[in-house]
Amino acid sequence: MRKSLTITAAFALAAGVATALWAYSGEQYVVCNLNPNGDNWLALKVGPNINSKRLMKLGPGTFLETWSPDPVGAWREVTVMRDINDWHGNGPHGWVHVNYICYVDWRGKSGG
Repeated sequence: MRKSLTITAAFALAAGVATALWAYSGEQYVVCNLNPNGDNWLALKVGPNINSKRLMKLGPGTFLETWSPDPVGAWREVTVMRDINDWHGNGPHGWVHVNYICYVDWRGKSGG
């Protein structure tokens, strides 16, 4: 009986962990807060730090889907979206600095 409970508990724990890993479905952000008198683009980086290789430049208004509910320091892991409705997750993938992305509020407002 005890062995049966241990196995059942192990399966329940594994199912809970798997559910937690798949529970986050991404949030939408948009590139914002850029200096139009400066470079006016945000770097999509290979890793979550300033010294990582730049993959591409993102202009203002570029939509992004996040991969994790929490940033890594000042960086968010994202996928570039073609437009506001592109939830396919097959665009360029990398890291962006949180100071230059704003959360898209689906109730009609956006804010950073």
